[in-house]
Amino acid sequence: MPKLDLDTIPQTNATGYPPQYATAVEGRWYRRLGPASGLSEFGVSHVTLKPGAWSSQRHWHEGEDEFVVMLSGEAVLVDDSGEHAMKPGDCASFPMGDGNGHVLQNRSDSDCVFIAVGRKGDSDCHYPDIDMHLFSGEGFRRKDGSAF
Repeated sequence: MPKLDLDTIPQTNATGYPPQYATAVEGRWYRRLGPASGLSEFGVSHVTLKPGAWSSQRHWHEGEDEFVVMLSGEAVLVDDSGEHAMKPGDCASFPMGDGNGHVLQNRSDSDCVFIAVGRKGDSDCHYPDIDMHLFSGEGFRRKDGSAF
């Protein structure tokens, strides 16, 4: 597979979050690199966080590993053990099922860019700070299972 040309891969800031939880990720722009390069067993995204944007709501997956590599700018990784500065070259991993809720937040005044890699999974995702849960095969619902 030849080198990918990022400019030819569509960039989006789409989210499936209910409106009350979507504001935090409005400044998150990403390109899905996996489909563009023929990968099918894991996902790879090139993500840009505008100032003030979050990568997601703080979450953890029952059945999906995640790994990030910071390319440029700065973000703050917020997880169960606190806040950690993430600078270019820094990496972080989030093993499936570990229960460590995590999010990257851009608190700077310039963009930050990272690569996110995740194992393909169809499993529940937990959001410890908000009344939201991703139920496998059902989408986003309240923690009690009721619809938004």
